[in-house]
Amino acid sequence: MAEDLKKMYRTIMDDHFPPKMEISFIDGDNRQTLVYEKVTWTIDNVQKGLRYGENPGQEAALYRMVNGNLVLGETQTIQPGRYLASDIELLQSGKHPGKTNLTDADNSLNILRYFSDKPGAVIVKHNNPCGVALADSLVNAYLKANMADRVAAFGGCIALNRMVDRATAEAIVQQYAEVVVAPDFEQGVMDIFATKKNLRVVKIANIERLQSFVGQRCVEFKSLMDGGIIAQWSFVPTGRSRQDLKPAECDYKGRRYKINREPTDKEYEDMLFGWLVESGITSNSVIFVKDLVTVGIGTGEQDRVGVVQIARDKAYRKLADRYCFESLGMPYNDLKDPDKKAEFDERVNREKGGLIGSAMVSDAFFPFRDGVDVGINEGITAVIQPGGSANDYQSIEACNEADVTMVYTGQRSFKH
Repeated sequence: MAEDLKKMYRTIMDDHFPPKMEISFIDGDNRQTLVYEKVTWTIDNVQKGLRYGENPGQEAALYRMVNGNLVLGETQTIQPGRYLASDIELLQSGKHPGKTNLTDADNSLNILRYFSDKPGAVIVKHNNPCGVALADSLVNAYLKANMADRVAAFGGCIALNRMVDRATAEAIVQQYAEVVVAPDFEQGVMDIFATKKNLRVVKIANIERLQSFVGQRCVEFKSLMDGGIIAQWSFVPTGRSRQDLKPAECDYKGRRYKINREPTDKEYEDMLFGWLVESGITSNSVIFVKDLVTVGIGTGEQDRVGVVQIARDKAYRKLADRYCFESLGMPYNDLKDPDKKAEFDERVNREKGGLIGSAMVSDAFFPFRDGVDVGINEGITAVIQPGGSANDYQSIEACNEADVTMVYTGQRSFKH
């Protein structure tokens, strides 16, 4: 039985999806048609598309858009031929990629597109980032992103915005990863990756032009269980510079409430970084960032204060694991010595999970001040959120009481 279960994950499924697909939008005599072709790869003399869908047993196919251009109002799709994850070049792959590999790679690029000025790393697991970092070198960006949540990064997709050097490759193969995506690879790097036979190494030349995708839209389709389809334009964050952000203020019962303190340059930098990372996280979400690194990521929760608490608790747990791993070379959960555990716990509690001096990022407004209060109690100095709650004045008061600054983006960033 156990071997049958393992075999399930190794099986290459045949899919019965046709080689071409067309989607037409029709308004009277006006017809706009998007034309797609199925993508396949030849691995070990087997030509095949996606290995399977979200689970073994679900047939799946990847299609890339080869013709057509949808224009609705003043918005139009990305032009055909400007491919990223829909036309990957597999430099190494022990087996055909599955649907989750491609969607993880795609969301990592969705986030990475906003960061070109510095070497950056995004690690995605189950379509959500578990670690994102910018740094002075690619290897440092990767190490910081990995140590932000070393446990969740296990088996993840790593996306990098610079050519992979040997130092970064050596760091990557110390852990287990499913996919590495980068614009190119220095000589000798593929020999390092070859020691991990099932690691899928993906070259996407367009990553070098990734920033040109900022502000571009595609049509997103969501299928309902009865076969219905929701179509929407993809999300574009408008808050991409400090000039796009507004100091928090609102009117309530005839009184004007304003944030007391303007953000520092560093706070602006962290808030903008966090807000753009937020665009790739499943809502309802709140994250903490510090020094251009994610500290705690809370995703997909039903209530706002609850997701802040989850992000806080994860920050504490991940920092304890990081200190234990750096000091003893082992996971915190495997540590049996109670005195050593107490030592790590005391350090993490003293540092409040690394949250002191961090910025808190929320993809939607805070309906009450309780969510903001959770962050303030952990030592945050800045908050970035859309604003627009009837109780915004409560969050402003909470921040002013603690000398915390807050800005509004004026835009919600839900991602379902």
